[in-house]
Amino acid sequence: MPGAICDSSTLIHLAKIKRLHLLRDFHKDIFIAPAVWREVVQEGREWPGSSEVEQGRQAGWIEVVEPANRPLIHFLQKDLHDGECETIALAIELNPDVVFLDESEARRTARVYGLNITGVIGILIRAKREGRITSLREELNRLRNEAGFWIGNDVYKKALQASGEDKY
Repeated sequence: MPGAICDSSTLIHLAKIKRLHLLRDFHKDIFIAPAVWREVVQEGREWPGSSEVEQGRQAGWIEVVEPANRPLIHFLQKDLHDGECETIALAIELNPDVVFLDESEARRTARVYGLNITGVIGILIRAKREGRITSLREELNRLRNEAGFWIGNDVYKKALQASGEDKY
């Protein structure tokens, strides 16, 4: 299935730096699990991303899809949050182009199931490569400083190398 499946963190942090539109730029359809919808839109009514995700659903480029494999979700709940569990289960069922996950434990689990994953930083690297942003360094700094997204120094340096910005 073409399209992408997205977890809460990616939606919230891209919205905080005003880059949620990149998801739509890169993927015609973005699927989210009900637990992600609840976290971002219903429980996070006052948070960045809430209204943007709701508008995306109304416009039809974000779709909420219920994963069917409840036993897998229950199993994953031992180590992961509900949104991550449902996101991984949904990805296994729909086989999307990519799954957006930022938390390290969720990414490790997704790899066990052979899912193609990336996160906010991967989206921004692609945006830089495709000329949709002018400076990855500026976007990473905004993620750190404005969005409160933790980026280790090694990951920061590797991202800049991947985008060719490590030389200045």
